[in-house]
Amino acid sequence: MIRKQEDTYRHKGLRAKLIEEIKGKGISDDHVLKAMESIPRHFFLDPAFDKIAYEDRAFPIEEGQTISQPYTVAYQTQLLQVNRLEKVLEIGTGSVYQATVLAEMGAQVFTIERQRKLYDKNQLHYPFKSKYRNIKFFYGDGFAGLPTFAPFDKILITAAAPYIPEKLIEQLKPGGIMVLPLDEDDVQTMTRITKLSDGSLVTESFHAFSFVPMLKGKEG
Repeated sequence: MIRKQEDTYRHKGLRAKLIEEIKGKGISDDHVLKAMESIPRHFFLDPAFDKIAYEDRAFPIEEGQTISQPYTVAYQTQLLQVNRLEKVLEIGTGSVYQATVLAEMGAQVFTIERQRKLYDKNQLHYPFKSKYRNIKFFYGDGFAGLPTFAPFDKILITAAAPYIPEKLIEQLKPGGIMVLPLDEDDVQTMTRITKLSDGSLVTESFHAFSFVPMLKGKEG
């Protein structure tokens, strides 16, 4: 359960140190860095992790999922090139940390979670409900996306995709960008896909990462 905690000077200092660390690893987008520095990551973790919440590593959350390493969050978000008021579809809500970064950057976030328990928990205990009204939560199959709300300016997949989901490409605007870790092996290649005005795709491959697998259907 997410329990709201105090954001102390110590937490803010550790957060500033973390931002300097990920800058040193090559993250240069000031909008991404400022958003992440303003968000208390420890609010998204069990209080037992409070003293290590700002280490640059992933931590386990419920249902066998993880909250991604801050560098990974920053890397994906930087590749996505988010602008204010853009509609962004996120596949894999998890802890809601990534969605909160997108919302802090001014995006209109539509986030899908396939794990019913995680979805229900986020409905009840998301600590920033009143602040980030630009996040809309959905329970469903990430491979299917949200055709009712399409098209989207950007799509972000936060789980290892075995292939590029065609239904999500269909829901991407011309000129839109999708970022996903691609491959069903233990290590994936971070991939950016740009959909051109004629519907064709430009695919760029970046560094290797490791994510939990993207699974079809809904888990009750």
